Amino acid sequence: MADQAAVTADEAPTTTMQDRIEFMFARDRFAASILVAALWVTVFFVLLSVRSYITTTAIEVVCWIAAAMLLLFNTASIIAMFRHYAADKVHIYSVDIRHLDAGR
Repeated sequence: MADQAAVTADEAPTTTMQDRIEFMFARDRFAASILVAALWVTVFFVLLSVRSYITTTAIEVVCWIAAAMLLLFNTASIIAMFRHYAADKVHIYSVDIRHLDAGR
């Protein structure tokens, strides 16, 4: 009876390499999305916080344009990273998984 339980536990399906790759990719996308959202919140918080210290309208406009460019380029780079990782995720994550497994 105990041998049968051990065999059943050993035959439990393990996650495939593709499942592990998809999980790691989804986790990385989620983390990067959270960080981009935090960047947006931080930039708007800083701009709204220092607004009362800005003396001229021209400086305020320059600050808003600079913030918009910062957010645009950072968000675009993260989106480009998502596309690159999606296209090459098997190579990128399989190396990571092999190294993680070797360290166990």
